[in-house]
Amino acid sequence: MPSRQPAAPATGVAAPATVLQLLTDAYPDARVELDATNPLELLMAIVLSAQTTDERVNQVTPELFATYRTAADYVAADPADLERILGPVGFYRQKTKAVQAVAAALVERFDGEVPTAVDDLVSIPWVGRKSAHLLIVGMFGGSALAVDTHVKRLAKRLGWSAQADVGKVETEVAALFDESDLGRLTLTAILHGRRVCTARKPACGDCVLAAECPSAGTAA
Repeated sequence: MPSRQPAAPATGVAAPATVLQLLTDAYPDARVELDATNPLELLMAIVLSAQTTDERVNQVTPELFATYRTAADYVAADPADLERILGPVGFYRQKTKAVQAVAAALVERFDGEVPTAVDDLVSIPWVGRKSAHLLIVGMFGGSALAVDTHVKRLAKRLGWSAQADVGKVETEVAALFDESDLGRLTLTAILHGRRVCTARKPACGDCVLAAECPSAGTAA
């Protein structure tokens, strides 16, 4: 099946192809910054990353992954033991329930394996499209657009989407790119949002996109 052709951008917005090339040049080794060696580990790390930083998740996952190696291990775990390990990531009681619910779904419906299809992934409790797409890009080598807070912010500042709903942002931004480029856009845009185009004080003076960005110097 041929790749979907990107839509032509409207006037007054940053050129998608130029932005992607600039981001690729700036972050040639872009990857998901959650440490994981297999799909189950990355899925659990993504679930734990809600409302905290990847760095904090990476602090607890070495012990977590060494202790619980399969989905069945999480299901059988004593919640108190999980809560102790997950304490540093915040909301540890809720996140204990989350990882056990995810694991239970994997055991009950997918023979303990992490599925590769988006529809299957989003059927799992606590897994939305952003998480499913990030897993597909980060572990399965697929191409999808994961709209997190950073991607959404960049999309607004670059003039690609002013939507508040992340699903609508995904639809509008994805239409500007060839489908095969969405994974690279996801990884590089997330890093750029974290390091340069931050929420409160974007470093427009140091931004590789400044010449293209309609919000440069005025971003809020």
